[in-house]
Amino acid sequence: MSLRLITFDLDDTLWDVAPVMHSAEAVLRDWLAQHATRLGPIPIEHLWAIRSRLLSADPGLKHRLSELRRRILFHALEDAGYAQTEAAELAELGFQVFLAARHQVALFPEVHPTLEHLAERFILGVITNGNADVRRLGLADYFQFALCAEELGIGKPDPKPFLTALQHADVPAAQAVHIGDHPSDDIAGARAAGLGAIWFNPQGKAWSGEQPPDAEIRSLAELPALLQNWKQTQ
Repeated sequence: MSLRLITFDLDDTLWDVAPVMHSAEAVLRDWLAQHATRLGPIPIEHLWAIRSRLLSADPGLKHRLSELRRRILFHALEDAGYAQTEAAELAELGFQVFLAARHQVALFPEVHPTLEHLAERFILGVITNGNADVRRLGLADYFQFALCAEELGIGKPDPKPFLTALQHADVPAAQAVHIGDHPSDDIAGARAAGLGAIWFNPQGKAWSGEQPPDAEIRSLAELPALLQNWKQTQ
């Protein structure tokens, strides 16, 4: 059966996420220092303690990164002495500052030409555990849908995001392939749902997962030629 659907991970597949997150955290800290002076320098241990407490009370928050960050900010502000209403307002404002900075990504240079080429031939979709929005990144025109764990209530490697993608595209798993950098979330998750799986491995790391991917690429520019005659391994 010919390939019809290609789904993409976002963080560390279309851009390098570490510098983005470091910058966004710094922007948030600077904003809080100016607008929430009672907070002062927050020990990272305190934030992790809040995070751990929230996840223990509501494990589903691990798939809702935006809500989790909002709640961490709220509790940190409340602990610093802000009244509940003011803490909630500051937490939301701070989160929006962080989210805007989180979208200041440097796309890999192959992203636009590769997606433009593939979008003319296949249905393209996004499956992400993160909270990046392709509409804010100027990528929405390439994709027919974008699925995030926050909205689904479950993330990769659970089969649900992949099966939901198949439903959106009305395509059987045998005619779909997923591209991502994570051996478990992307590769094992896609294969467990019946999709083909291509490992994006720009640094040439040794494979650390169990079942290997169907293919491996070092650059997104390799995708068009690879997918031209795609045959999923069984």
